[in-house]
Amino acid sequence: MSAFDPSSHSPSAKGAGPSLHGNDHQVTERRSLRDYFVILRERLWIALPVALLVAISFGYYHARETPMYSSTATMQFERPERVVLNEQVVDSSIRSEFDLNTYIKFLESGRLRSMVTQSLTPDEVKLLQRPYLKNLPPGANPPGASEVLGNLTPQSIRNSYLITLTVTHRDSEGAALLANRYVDQFMRYLIENVGGKNEFAVDYLKNRGEELRKESEIAEGRLQEYRRKNNLVSLDNSINIVGERLRAINTTLTTARLARLDIENLLGQIDRMQKNDSSLLEIGYISAYGTIASLKAQLADLTKQQSILSERYLEKHPKMIDLANAIEVVKSQLSHNIQQSIADLRTQYVKLQETETSYTREYREAEKDQLRLGELSVEFKSLENQAQVAKTNYIQILDRLNQTTTSKNLENIPVKPLDRALPAGAPYTPVLQSIIKTSIGLGLLVFAAVALGLSFIDDRVKSAWDIEGFIGAHLLGIVPELSHVPDGEKHSLVNTDKTSPASEAILSVYSAVKIQSKLDFPKSILVTSTIPGEGKTMISCNLAASFARHGKRVLLIDCDMRRPMLHRHFKLTNEAGFIPWFEAGAKIPADPFTDSTLGLTKVDGNLYLLRSGGRSKGPTELLEKPVFSQFLESMKQHFDLIVVDSPPMGAVTDALLIAQRTDEVIYVCRFNRAYRKHIRLYIKQLKENKTELLGIVLNGLSERRIEYYSNYRYYRSYKKYYGSQS
Repeated sequence: MSAFDPSSHSPSAKGAGPSLHGNDHQVTERRSLRDYFVILRERLWIALPVALLVAISFGYYHARETPMYSSTATMQFERPERVVLNEQVVDSSIRSEFDLNTYIKFLESGRLRSMVTQSLTPDEVKLLQRPYLKNLPPGANPPGASEVLGNLTPQSIRNSYLITLTVTHRDSEGAALLANRYVDQFMRYLIENVGGKNEFAVDYLKNRGEELRKESEIAEGRLQEYRRKNNLVSLDNSINIVGERLRAINTTLTTARLARLDIENLLGQIDRMQKNDSSLLEIGYISAYGTIASLKAQLADLTKQQSILSERYLEKHPKMIDLANAIEVVKSQLSHNIQQSIADLRTQYVKLQETETSYTREYREAEKDQLRLGELSVEFKSLENQAQVAKTNYIQILDRLNQTTTSKNLENIPVKPLDRALPAGAPYTPVLQSIIKTSIGLGLLVFAAVALGLSFIDDRVKSAWDIEGFIGAHLLGIVPELSHVPDGEKHSLVNTDKTSPASEAILSVYSAVKIQSKLDFPKSILVTSTIPGEGKTMISCNLAASFARHGKRVLLIDCDMRRPMLHRHFKLTNEAGFIPWFEAGAKIPADPFTDSTLGLTKVDGNLYLLRSGGRSKGPTELLEKPVFSQFLESMKQHFDLIVVDSPPMGAVTDALLIAQRTDEVIYVCRFNRAYRKHIRLYIKQLKENKTELLGIVLNGLSERRIEYYSNYRYYRSYKKYYGSQS
């Protein structure tokens, strides 16, 4: 395929350069507000995702600013009305601003922060760590309790004895928990410092609590060490995983064993038949292997030909000798393929044996793991119970210590909580409303910019202007989108009695081809495209059928020998055709209808089909031979019109070779599929080869696009006019 020159094929909407059918003036595309609306609507599913992506990314980036929640608790200090005369009793009431500021400074002190840290239970620490786990690297430990306390801001309310404690944290529940915990620990501090000397019970409970804490930590440490030593995350989960593994391996092992037995039985059958000199082709596996079926059919055909010729010629006749040699070659190939199929079967058998052995070994290892976990479960449960008992005892002694201390000093507390902190319903930062408004505005701007930008960048065919203005070719017609038509009916739209917009579009193409053509019948027309999937085969079939229904004798040829499709659309096999004809000597037949290698098939009244006859890796070798041109010319003696369906020009060079040997060319473009500069280049190559280009068929437009992109504004009137007849 020739290289493209970007400088000479600009996708700009303005100067498109000289046209290819004589329009040397510069073509300028003028767009109205309606056109811009169409551009926005056409590129909706491109521009909208981009705009959404940009807007969402912008909003996501700013919304990803760590959400901070704020919760506030309020405390009230009371001025006592009694006079304290006992020197051993601490007067903790607030007498001045200095006293209030002193308490505020204590609220900000590291001591109170440490007290709050020590008061947190493991579940509370997990709650505070919860928002930090999202961005935690794999394998990293979560931050400690002292690192997740948030920020405390104590503030006295002017002209009052009230203090507010505001805590900001990444979690709303965590912020409320910490605000209330600061209040509780501050009250605990006052209790412990205004009640005089602690009694023996409080000291005993503290000492006992410390001992139980250490015992709990030791028990938990032994449990964790046992888990690490035996690689146990959870015993129950490990047992379940091993059990599931055993079941899965057993299922796979059974499947592999059954497959091995099937192949073993098949090999035994082959050995028995070889000993009895029976035909191995009776075995289904061998008869379906590789090309054995086609070789068998070829051998039968050659044998049949030998039988027929033997009635006319003796054994020494050259034709009989050639047939005998061909039969020997086919038999040799058939024997080789049979031996190859047996070798492949034995290879499969060896592989299945190895697989079965591997799964058996894996199953035994899984059984050992299950037995090992069963032995570990007894000791694991014992350690787990010890850790749970130690933890329960520690929590109980702490609860008792708190009750004793509170009951002893409650009457001396000069402060009380006024309002408890509640979890915030929404973070105070970031401001989501502002982010949403900015994101919406940015999304609308990006949507318009992307849609309009793509209209200047996107070089794919979208309108009649692209074909007649930029590419410089005649527009033969527009075929609508046929997604609603079943696949089996797309290639025979004009062969039915139903009238539809699709069939009318095909007939309009037929009329345009007759008008644009300068040659009389008989003649040949090539139908090609830029890339696969543009509908050239559908256009070929329906255009050929249109001429056939109008009294012309038409031959439809499938020259796509790399990927033949026509035989499928007419529900035929692909055994006869071009390739068998070439392989049989490529002799121009006097009567092509009786040539078995060509296999001409009548698919409709005046419509005949010549199949490719298979696939070829080097079809250019066939197409470049002079006999190909001679064949096309000879077919004009039997047909009024020859329609050739070829591979896409953008994929291979076959179409260019065929175009040199046909009279006229029809180019098929699918909406929004091929690039204008590529089509323009290929059409230029056709022009340089002195090929007569009838025009381009624009395929695959929806009703809405036909209305907006072309002058075919009466497209919908077909449905109204033919509605009762359809």
